[in-house]
Amino acid sequence: MTKIKAILIDDEQKALSSLHLKVQKYFPDIDVIATCTNPEEGINRINDNKPDLVFLDIEMPVFSGFDVLAKIDNPNFEIIFVTAYDNYAIEAIKNCAIGYIVKPIDNDELKQAINNALNSIKQKTALANNQNLLDQLAANKSLSSVSIPTTQGLIFQKVATIIRFEGVDGYTKIICNDHKPILSSYSIGRFVKMLEGAPFFLVHKSHFINLNYVTGVLKEGTVLLQDNSNIPLSKTKRSALIAAMEQL
Repeated sequence: MTKIKAILIDDEQKALSSLHLKVQKYFPDIDVIATCTNPEEGINRINDNKPDLVFLDIEMPVFSGFDVLAKIDNPNFEIIFVTAYDNYAIEAIKNCAIGYIVKPIDNDELKQAINNALNSIKQKTALANNQNLLDQLAANKSLSSVSIPTTQGLIFQKVATIIRFEGVDGYTKIICNDHKPILSSYSIGRFVKMLEGAPFFLVHKSHFINLNYVTGVLKEGTVLLQDNSNIPLSKTKRSALIAAMEQL
C-alpha cells in the first residue's frame, strides 16, 4: 500500500512537535513529509508536494487555517483542522464532512479523526468538500463571529455588532453596539488580518472601523460613527475610505 503523505501546519512549535509525535506513534504508515510553523511556508509545501492529508491549525497570525486553504492551487487533500476553541467555524467544518480536533488533543479523538480521513481519502471527495467549505465561509463572512481573547477568557463576538477597534499600548479596545467595550491582548493588526474581506477599514494605524457604522467623513480629518465618536483619518486614507463607502 502506498504511504499516505501528510503535512502538519501550526504556528506553535510545541503543539506542532506534539502532534507530529502522536501521528508517528499511532499511524506509522503515515509519512509526515513536512511540518511548518509559518503558514506561508505551509502553502508552498502543499502546492509543491501534493499531500494526501493536511493537519491545519485554524488560529494562526497573518493567515488563518482557512486563509491557507483558500490560497492552495488545488486543495485536493483531506484536512483535519486543529483548533484551541470549539467555536463558530466548527459548524461549517462539520457541514462539509471535514475533520477537526480541539486542543489539547485527546488521543482517542485524534485516532478517530485520522481513521475518518483515511477512509475519506479512498472515497476521493476531498476537493468537493474543501470547495464547499470555502464557499460557506465566503457566504457567511459578513455574518460570522470573531474570537476575542481577553483576561477573563475567550469572547465570540458577532462581527456585525462591532463598531470599531482601537489600538491602545499593544492591546486592542473593541467597541460594540450591544455591551461595554472589550479589551483584548491581540494587537489591532491581528484583527485587521482576521477580518480581511469584511466591511472594515483601517482609517488610522490605531483605528479599524466598521464601514456600516460610518455616518460622515469630516473636513477636519475625522470619521464620524453612529456612536458619535470622532475617529482620526489619515490623509492618505481619505480617498480610499470614500471609495469603499460608495461601494457598500
